[in-house]
Amino acid sequence: MKKAKSTSDELRSEYKRSDFRKLERGRYYERIRASSNVVVLDPEIAAIFPNSAVVNKALNSLVEVLESVSGLTSGSIRSARSTRSHKPPS
Repeated sequence: MKKAKSTSDELRSEYKRSDFRKLERGRYYERIRASSNVVVLDPEIAAIFPNSAVVNKALNSLVEVLESVSGLTSGSIRSARSTRSHKPPS
């Protein structure tokens, strides 16, 4: 025999409100935001790039073009490229 689904927002009788701490919306938001590297693409751009490997390949190509055009030999672009842990498969 199945139990009927409850549509009430009230706690069941076996639970007490005092058993729960005060809930705080967004409690871990800053911590997650600081440790996250998620980038949200515009829908038009996301339609062009089917996965992260393709996005990384395109961005690496852009960095190479930027380096060759600007003649940069040091700085944030060069150091960022050298500190990467691995290069995604092409």
